[in-house]
Amino acid sequence: MDFTLLAVAIAGVSMSAPLIAATAAPALAIAFWRNAMAVGVLSPVALWRHRGELRHMGGRALGLSVAAGVVLALHFGMWLPSLNMTSVATSTALCTTTPIWTTLVLRVRGHRPPGLVWAGTGLAVVGVVLLTGLDLSTGTRALTGDALALGAGMAAAGYVLLGAEVRRTASTTAYTFVCYGTTAVVLLAACLVSGSALGGYDGTTWLKIVALTVTAQLLGHSLLNRVVRGLGPATTSTAILLETPGAALIAALWLGQTPPAAAYPALGVILAGLALVILADRRKDA
Repeated sequence: MDFTLLAVAIAGVSMSAPLIAATAAPALAIAFWRNAMAVGVLSPVALWRHRGELRHMGGRALGLSVAAGVVLALHFGMWLPSLNMTSVATSTALCTTTPIWTTLVLRVRGHRPPGLVWAGTGLAVVGVVLLTGLDLSTGTRALTGDALALGAGMAAAGYVLLGAEVRRTASTTAYTFVCYGTTAVVLLAACLVSGSALGGYDGTTWLKIVALTVTAQLLGHSLLNRVVRGLGPATTSTAILLETPGAALIAALWLGQTPPAAAYPALGVILAGLALVILADRRKDA
């Protein structure tokens, strides 16, 4: 059952970038509605079945959940605009460099990753440089999109590290309810400040936002949080790497964004580097 749910989750998150790129709405508004709708779906369960846990969550867990929500808002605030500035394949690849930044943060905090982790990190960085270089010839707009996607990957590392701390004592539902709620509030404020339209879309746009919420947020992120207990973080993290080729394939078939031939080796280098990082983590846990 866990592997079946994992397959559904990977398919869900792979739909995220192509759906966002195809949705005719401001990037910040899409991010807001994605989280707000998810909170709406989670609210009956969280406020009824987990109300006791929410009341006694503790100041530390609650504070870390709120912090994770703020960082997640930063992640969405950078990644979604990048999808309109560079290709889906490039944006997704740069955004999924999260394990690189997670490793570096852990090293700063005193952890000593094995040599295989550093080798994988270096290899993935080479792939990122190769992939980013492919956009240099398309102008500063694509390069800015690359930078935003890379920053989104860094923000996601903070989100993952904060979430890992909270999940030691809190359930998935309680944590995601507080986190997504915080993210929605922060993104709502960002939309109001920036003047991003929160409505007035046509029916097709609303359907795409609903599809994004169901596939990427509820079936994607929430199911990943569900299966990580049974399959472990190493297997789950390795599977998440499939989002990059998955999103690229969907974008090629649906949006016609077929990457140039030189992009495929760069994507392969990134995935190989990240796979080495995960392999080292599995050996450590063995």
